[in-house]
Amino acid sequence: MKVLISGTAGAGGWPAPDCGCASCARVTPGRRPTSVVLDVSVAPDGPLVPDGPVAFGGSVRLPLSGPLPPGYRASPGPDGLTVTTPGGRRVLHAASSPSYPYDESSYGESSYDERDGQVEGADDVEEALDLVLLDVLDRPERLGDLRRRGLVGERTHVVTVDVDHRVPTEAELTRRAALWGVRVVPDGTVVDTSEPPPAQAPPPRRTLLLGGSRSGKSAEAELRLAAEPEVLYVATGPSGDGDPEWLRRVRAHRDRRPAHWRTAETTDLAGLLRSADTPLLIDGLGTWVAAVFDECDAWPEETGEGGRDDRDSGDSGDSGDSGDSGDSGDSGDNKNGEGGRDGRDGRDTVAARCDDLVAAWRQTRARVVAVSDEVGLGVVPGTASGRMFRDTLGRLNQRLALESEDVTLVVAGRLLPLPI
Repeated sequence: MKVLISGTAGAGGWPAPDCGCASCARVTPGRRPTSVVLDVSVAPDGPLVPDGPVAFGGSVRLPLSGPLPPGYRASPGPDGLTVTTPGGRRVLHAASSPSYPYDESSYGESSYDERDGQVEGADDVEEALDLVLLDVLDRPERLGDLRRRGLVGERTHVVTVDVDHRVPTEAELTRRAALWGVRVVPDGTVVDTSEPPPAQAPPPRRTLLLGGSRSGKSAEAELRLAAEPEVLYVATGPSGDGDPEWLRRVRAHRDRRPAHWRTAETTDLAGLLRSADTPLLIDGLGTWVAAVFDECDAWPEETGEGGRDDRDSGDSGDSGDSGDSGDSGDSGDNKNGEGGRDGRDGRDTVAARCDDLVAAWRQTRARVVAVSDEVGLGVVPGTASGRMFRDTLGRLNQRLALESEDVTLVVAGRLLPLPI
């Protein structure tokens, strides 16, 4: 089946009329509102004009706005509108949420020829679709759910539609599409579903995202794995019991994660890295270091104002369960020899835990995206525990970066790749 994708933008096009946003100002030459014609192989001879007739001799145009020609079936469902062609090809138009344009009462009894041998109730058949037209900017996790359920397979063409100024540039649209395994095509493209989809470059196995508080690093980590069918989210921070403000952050973070993701609240990162068979999102390494210091009783005894509480003063950054630690916090080596008690045995145990984590990171076969705080860009912490935290996490970041295929610094939501 050949499909003409004559437009790929949202209802207002991109750029949107009379919109003064930076995205609309940047995009050129622009995109027309989404318009797709199925079965253009039955079109009359001659060029396929993007603004041509609504139907070419029995073809169907999406978004659907009227009765289907004989032999086609339209099945509305929670994923969108599935159109089955007379030849048995299945196309899902997953419209933007929450404005769902397809009325089941209008299309549930659309024309359908049982002599074509197709199955009644196509949405109930969990078989791979031939083509998915998806607004990935709306909720990319929908693609992960479709993959998890087997509706998107290796031979399914997934094309992004309804794009607009929710993404800042065409380059950023292309970057996200590559992360999710989605095709971005120009207006006027013809997709042949009898051919396999273009090969996608494999994603980096180990990704380290660094940034300060509220930099956008946790949101970027979730974006990286949004279209995966299975993800284990590893929360290393406290649960928030007894701290209403922290608990609100944890809940907000949980609410924005895809419902089909699993969560593990643990500090045994090395064990997970060695045993995982699904992608891992670790958020984050800052709270992991602080928790390991707690477990090993490795903090020095503070004297003066601030005390040990200073280690918990870092802003939680972007993360919810993890609570990104700020520059102040707890960490590493007591290179200044400060601290009123001898926690050397505990600090040796912390160093061993960091060594084990680096070894597991190096050996893991799972895809992993980890979030960590970029410490040391601000003032020197005024406590021994703060300096220990800064030094330990900074050195851990360096060691993990050396064993990572992708390291990126996130600043104000902007990505700065850090090549070797």
